[in-house]
Order: sequence, then structure tokens, then C-alpha cells
Amino acid sequence: MKPPRIHPVHGLRTNARDLVMISVAGQVASPTERGTPWRIGYDGRPRSLPGTGGIVLNHRVGDPCVGLAGDHVEPAVSIRNEARAAGGNPDAANQALQSYSCVGNHAIVTSGRAAGARGVVTGKHGGVDTVLIDFPLPAMRQMAIGDRIQVWAYGLGLRLTDYPDVAIWNCSPRLLARWRPVERNGRIHVKVTHRIPARVMGSGLGRNNVLRGDYDIQMSDPGMVRRYKLGSLRFGDIVGIMDADNRYGRSRLGGHVSVGVIVHSDSTVAGHGPGVVSLLSAPASILQLELSPDANIARYLDIRPPRPARPSFPLPTVEQRERTVAKLRRRATASDASMVAGPG
Repeated sequence: MKPPRIHPVHGLRTNARDLVMISVAGQVASPTERGTPWRIGYDGRPRSLPGTGGIVLNHRVGDPCVGLAGDHVEPAVSIRNEARAAGGNPDAANQALQSYSCVGNHAIVTSGRAAGARGVVTGKHGGVDTVLIDFPLPAMRQMAIGDRIQVWAYGLGLRLTDYPDVAIWNCSPRLLARWRPVERNGRIHVKVTHRIPARVMGSGLGRNNVLRGDYDIQMSDPGMVRRYKLGSLRFGDIVGIMDADNRYGRSRLGGHVSVGVIVHSDSTVAGHGPGVVSLLSAPASILQLELSPDANIARYLDIRPPRPARPSFPLPTVEQRERTVAKLRRRATASDASMVAGPG
């Protein structure tokens, strides 16, 4: 079981060769629910839907993440470290798994029928505190809840040595090398699929630890969804958040920009939506965003070809349209029946 080779970062100078590669591990996490199966949507309607955890076989990185019959769905495999006594903190081992793992890290299954299968870290999810890993579909079909997975964590402490004002979080040197930010005229140009205003960011805002978890794009405003083409978001899309500062936490700050990757699906709950894990954050005078439909980690990390971006609607919008169409059909049917029956 050889560890992955270190990928140099081309173009921009980094401290990649000084980083520490360290093994962390977890178990495939079971889906969990709270006291009730119902989630009250921002439209006031209760829904019972699949959520976080488990092994998701039919929605992976590169697939659409909006409009699913699910809530906070984590693509492919979710893991946690359930050790409870490490370091005097009951959750210390899982916190290390979250902090050390970086998007683009290699992972390997170490127990169960899929032992030896290789995967790639694609994100992390706050609140439930899971790390998300994509594996080939045949391997996922062999995996079971509780199987152990080891991650070769590499990337924590990464810096751009010529740009000390650029904060890098959760980003492996491998991803940075494949993403290929370009330095031109004293600015770093990075490719993103969407430019998103900070005012639509919700759950997770204000958290002072961008190493663990994510924060959500609110989808409750149909006008904002249309204007910024949020319905076309996919798992793995790299997006830019305007007027957002993620250097020390998640806050709104004019003249700054943050870049992250979409890690979980849309949600019907108020304040929630597709989750973004921070990768880069800097003053806008340093970080320049360039729109590209190909800016998805499924492509950069050779996981699979991403699906073409297509507009979708959040689930409450889809359901409202279905109700409207059904009502019009009932009226049309009643009108037709009345005409057939005739007067009297």
C-alpha cells in the first residue's frame, strides 16, 4: 500500500515540499436523523427526505446538486472517526480528520469487501462533521457502513510564498496543480463556474474555523437563483463568493473574494442550500475570478467527466409548479366535463 506521490505546484511558488503528509482515518458514517423525520421548508411545508451520511451511489461529484429529492445529500461516501477518548476531547480524532483532510487527498479502504479501493477526498461537511470521499462505483457497491478508510492528509499549512495575503484552506497541492491558477500582472487568476454574492450565503456564516465544515448558499429567493444561475450548480463546482472574507472565519467584507468547492446538495430548510468548502480567500485586488464551465474538481482530479451544467429548480419551486399544473389540469378537466354534460 504505497502512499501517493507528491504533486508539485506549477507556476506559483508554494511551500508544498515543506508540508507534512500524515495519515488520518474514519469509518463509513451511517445516515442519521434527529427526533423527527420531518424538515420544515422555507415555504412552510414539512418534508421527509434522505439527508447526510452513508454511501450515495447515484449522485457523485460532477452531478447536479439542485432539485434532488434529498436534503444536504453528501455525494458518494461520508466518513467520521468515532474514536471517543483521544487527547482528552471526546471528538478529537474526528476533528483532526476534518482539519487535516484536504480536497484532492488520496484515500484507501482498509477493511471490508472493498479493501484496497482508492478514492479522492472531495469535501467536508460541518454540523455532522463528515469528510466526503469519491470512489469508483464498483467499489462503493462493495462497501458497507462501518468500513474503515484511511486518508493521506496533505495540504494543511499550504502557502503561496509570493502572496502572503492569500489564505489557502482545505486545498491539497494536487488540486492546486491541476486547477492551475495563473499569475498575471501581480494578480492570481482562478477559474470558477459561478460568481456568487456574499449576501446569499447562509448557514455556517460567522464560524471562525474554515478548516472544518462549510457554509451554505441560500436558494429561497427565486430572483437570486435566476440572476446568478444557481440552479446549474453541481457537486464539485469551484465557485467564487464576492465580498466574502474566509481568511480567519466566514464573514462578509467588501473588496474581498473567497473561492470554494460545492460539497453537498441543496436544502429546503431556511438559511441552507448547497454547501461551499473554502479553498482560497484574499483581497479582490489580488484574486481575479474567471468564469469557466469546466471548473469542477471531478475534471481536475480525474474522478469522472462532470455532467453538463443545466438549469434546475430547488425542490420547493419544483413542487409548487407541479401543484399549479395539477390545479390547471383539474380545472380544464372540470370545464370539459361541464361542456360535455351541457346545460340542465
